[in-house]
Amino acid sequence: MKSDIFGAYDIRGKYPEDINENSVEILIPAILKSFKKKKQLNIIVGCDTRLSSPNLYRSALRTLRATPGAKSIPVGVITTPMIYFLVGKFKADGGIIITASHNPKNYNGIKVIDSVGLPVGGKEIYELYKSLR
Repeated sequence: MKSDIFGAYDIRGKYPEDINENSVEILIPAILKSFKKKKQLNIIVGCDTRLSSPNLYRSALRTLRATPGAKSIPVGVITTPMIYFLVGKFKADGGIIITASHNPKNYNGIKVIDSVGLPVGGKEIYELYKSLR
């Protein structure tokens, strides 16, 4: 996985070269490690309307469902501000949205939100990813 997809605020790259279903699956353990340690993590998961988002969204949900101690709360197509709202409203342990924000349509990515509504930086996730390898 290329280190340059891990930015200050999120993870973004070209789909499927830089980020794809497999990379989402590989990154979920690092993302979960960024959240407060609890017996059961409740994670809000959504995606934007990019053509590649449903596949990445399903990969994230599938991986979360297969991870002991992680409960995904799927919300489907949603805006980034709405996922921030839902994390707070449901007092979730975090949120994951599949989005590349303002990047061109051939890009996609992952934005991670912690339990207090702050973004978890891509660089932090990259360090956690490296520690798990």
